[in-house]
Amino acid sequence: MQNISQTPQILLIDDDEDLRHALEQALELDGFDVKSYARAADAVPQLHSQMFGVVVCDVRMPEMSGPEFLKKLIEIDPALPLIYITGHGDVAMAVAAMRDGAYDFIEKPFPTSQLTLVINRAVEKRRLVLENRVLREEIESEDLLDETLIGRSDHMVQIRQQVKMLGAADIDVMVNGETGAGKDMVARALHEHSNRKDNPYVAVNCGALPSEIIESELFGHEAGAFTGATQKRIGKIEYANGGTLFLDEIESMPLDLQVKLLRVVETRGVERLGSNKTIPLDIRIVAASKADLAEASTKGKFRQDLYFRLNVASINLLPLRERQEDILMLFYRLARQARARFRKEIPEVTPDVVAALHAHNWPGNVRELRNCADRFVLGMGLGVGEDLPSSENETPAYHLSDQVARFEKSVIATEITRNKGALKPTYEALGISRKTLYDKMKKYGLETDHLESDV
Repeated sequence: MQNISQTPQILLIDDDEDLRHALEQALELDGFDVKSYARAADAVPQLHSQMFGVVVCDVRMPEMSGPEFLKKLIEIDPALPLIYITGHGDVAMAVAAMRDGAYDFIEKPFPTSQLTLVINRAVEKRRLVLENRVLREEIESEDLLDETLIGRSDHMVQIRQQVKMLGAADIDVMVNGETGAGKDMVARALHEHSNRKDNPYVAVNCGALPSEIIESELFGHEAGAFTGATQKRIGKIEYANGGTLFLDEIESMPLDLQVKLLRVVETRGVERLGSNKTIPLDIRIVAASKADLAEASTKGKFRQDLYFRLNVASINLLPLRERQEDILMLFYRLARQARARFRKEIPEVTPDVVAALHAHNWPGNVRELRNCADRFVLGMGLGVGEDLPSSENETPAYHLSDQVARFEKSVIATEITRNKGALKPTYEALGISRKTLYDKMKKYGLETDHLESDV
């Protein structure tokens, strides 16, 4: 794949030599890598599916016209943007060509600033297309660990390294993170990368079990241990023998049960209710919490001795909003899973969809993103931000200028977040001046109080 961080390439095709040279010089001054051609046929060999750039093409030309060239381009890559430059008499032809797949057209004569503006929008669209293809390729080549813990951010790379290391270590692990951040996925990955992977993986949500049955569910009971106990029951802890016991939302476990769990952790043995016999255990315990158990233990809300016993090693998951680089890759993976479940094709992931995904704060983290992917595949839109119509035949809810503005706001906000509020690397990455960045931040209502200085 061609490096999509490099300078965009512009293929300029026009048989008017004076106009072609003038546009070539102007576009090069604007920072583009320009290759110009008098004949459309000469530009065809330069087209390829990995090209990071845009084609600017006249409509009426000898030998091969603009629409004829467009057909060749679409055969190679229909997502490669083509912008027509056309005289007044060719407008109808240009509009028809846009229906056939052209990106936009500009009527002659025009200021070069207008052409640059359209090219920049087309370049950004092309960048997203190529990035999406890279993500799809990465997803296709993922191993088992990446299948479970998806993401290419530095944080997720570190998480995968921790899982591989701790998976083989066979020690108890504490996983911390917000609700929906993927703590259960980390626990399962630890199990799959351990010598216990062929034995039971037993997950218990301590916050979902009613208080009157949680003790029996965890520890099991003998027949006659209490009213209604007509037969012996194997508890979750005993059932996990030889494998991994995952205790989710452990902060919700009642304090009296924490005492009994502490004994299990210390002795690696369990007693069923109504029995005095200790059953030896060979288990690994992975506990997860959305609360700060260290703080809770100092306040007496969680047993400190149990916390220290479970917290042999810890993995701390960042919320989705703090790892923006992972959102699109996760969305693709979840959308593919939804496609398999619902047996429906995934709709086109347009730049506006990408903008909405990055603009959302994701309070529900990966769990919320999964719901979003399900809705998207079912044709119900994203359900976050400002969704586009699900059908191409429907009237857009926003004019083009509104959609461009929303996308621009999302790109700026994402870059500010990526640079942790530092303005200088932000406007340099965006390729704009400091004043332009300030003006756009003011225009879109982006907060500036918390941002760092650019000097």
